[in-house]
Amino acid sequence: MNKEKVAVSIVGITGYTGEELLKVLARHPHVKIAALASRSETPVPLGDLYPHLAHLGLSSENLTPGQVAASSDIIFLALPHRVSFEIVPEFMKLGKKVIDLSADFRLDSADEYEKWYGSKHTADVYLKEAVYGLPELYRKEIRGARLIANPGCYPTTVILGTAPVLKNKLVDLSSIIIDSKSGISGAGRKSVAEYYKNEHPNFRAYNIAGAHRHTPEIEQEISKVAGEPITVTFTPHIIPTERGMFSTIYMNLKKHVSSEELTALYKEFYKDEPFAQVLPQGKLPQIKSVMNNNFCDIGLKVDERTNRLIVVSAIDNLVKGASGQAIQNMNIMCGFDERDGLI
Repeated sequence: MNKEKVAVSIVGITGYTGEELLKVLARHPHVKIAALASRSETPVPLGDLYPHLAHLGLSSENLTPGQVAASSDIIFLALPHRVSFEIVPEFMKLGKKVIDLSADFRLDSADEYEKWYGSKHTADVYLKEAVYGLPELYRKEIRGARLIANPGCYPTTVILGTAPVLKNKLVDLSSIIIDSKSGISGAGRKSVAEYYKNEHPNFRAYNIAGAHRHTPEIEQEISKVAGEPITVTFTPHIIPTERGMFSTIYMNLKKHVSSEELTALYKEFYKDEPFAQVLPQGKLPQIKSVMNNNFCDIGLKVDERTNRLIVVSAIDNLVKGASGQAIQNMNIMCGFDERDGLI
């Protein structure tokens, strides 16, 4: 497929991630849009959903998996949790490549999935085949994958923010505290409407003390990096902005290491990564710098009084935290430049 036009379809076009996928794919130099699927009873012109995309001349239709597969090389699933695993087996049997933006294939264990998402996983046979789609850690596996489990937004900030020191065994694994803040789009269009109606400009924590569903995903992936089990304290917050995500991660150092040394370590770790940006010593990420792009900005400082490392990472939750990362994964699968369509 390298350098040829790839036929892609989006199943679940009416949500934030479906819209963001289409915005990027429409300008991608090696992509043609094959189908847009939704649950609408009759075809809906794209301009009725998104006036700014009316020029594409496309429509959203209620298509079966077989109809979508017939015209597609790669299929993006921008569906709610507990829906993707119902249709992924059909696409797999038809020999299609799938990039799933839900959480349905992110966890290695079907039992863990049932514990956190409250549903029996009916396609658990594909859990071992699914590749966790974080290019900075799993690029080689992504290249040959048929099924990509696109990472969650919070986990993306945390894994990228911690991987260099975990890999180098520089921190006390029992000390990790994650304070994360997300724009309201992370909860979907319905929740955004409710927020603006009932809460705006409220700022609050939610699902604290290990109650957030991204907790097992974070622990699973950073444990793999560290080579041993990790349990974290993770506190997510909603902030009064539509998009953007900001995580502050606290880790106790095992020995004294300076901010300058750790910044150099992070820069070396991510030196070949097109979308992981380690900021110069003394500078810290901010949401406005990553808005509407696929970058993860990372900054850090050592608190000399406590010998505690403080890492800050920021992304756009709809781009590097969802649709942009999905397209980065597609680029790797197809042998395109990872930056195609994204820069």
